[in-house]
Amino acid sequence: MASPQIPGISEQEAHILYSKLNEYNRGRASYKEAGAYLVSLPRAKGRNYTLWLYSPLTERQSLLYICELSPDINASMRIASTMLYYSPRCIFVVAYNEKRMQSNGDDLISFGKYRGHFLHEIFQIDPSYIGWIAYKFIPKIPKQKRFVKIAQAYYSVHLDLMQRINKEKRTESRYLGELGEKITNLKLKVSYIRLEDDPYKTRVSNGRSEFYVKQRLTLHDTGGNIVQLNIPARFPSAVSGVLSGLEHAYQVGEIVYIASARVSQRYESRKGKCTCLSHVKIPPFNASPNYP
Repeated sequence: MASPQIPGISEQEAHILYSKLNEYNRGRASYKEAGAYLVSLPRAKGRNYTLWLYSPLTERQSLLYICELSPDINASMRIASTMLYYSPRCIFVVAYNEKRMQSNGDDLISFGKYRGHFLHEIFQIDPSYIGWIAYKFIPKIPKQKRFVKIAQAYYSVHLDLMQRINKEKRTESRYLGELGEKITNLKLKVSYIRLEDDPYKTRVSNGRSEFYVKQRLTLHDTGGNIVQLNIPARFPSAVSGVLSGLEHAYQVGEIVYIASARVSQRYESRKGKCTCLSHVKIPPFNASPNYP
């Protein structure tokens, strides 16, 4: 699809925007097969960019209105790409086409509680009703068949939006035990690492500063529960905030097996419930622990 000139921004800004959009679209499905989302330039008398769906399945009415975006192109692209990030469809910027971006009447509901309304209006407030039309309503005449096809296209948008909600929905975390309780056989994945000097061990020896740098780890188990623990340094480092080369440096994504530990603290943050561990016993890294 040809990229239109975007009003109100320089050629360099437009080039950057289109480059980012090309990267976003890389690896996504062909619009000829899966359709595509279109961010349309404002209408002649409009202020906002608008979001549309191009569907190859809806015959005469292949461009379907979804919603208003923003008067600013960059904000509009952020909104659209965030909403549709998990969709396999591409996003394109297009000029407003008054002839093609008007209803042919095939998307007007002629029955039921929403009679007299367009499908795009009901899509915003009751997508389950759109799903009923798409897969339960039985068309009897050609116009109703086109109507059902349009409802199926709108419902596919709803499914794209739900993908983001489902993928980003967090499982509520829980504490792993009561204060002081001993827990065993943990398998945790490192998600964050912070290095800190231990102020109680920092010293000067033979005219050289020695820093004992501990690793503060944030980890998650397979249920999404959050765990924090400190790994103290066994060997000094000559540089503050830098691990000695003799220490095992944990990495994000690394799996840590814990033979046993005690719950030393519990607290709740915006990320969820967190369990802090102490008296941690970790098998040697050359061992082969048989944890689940």
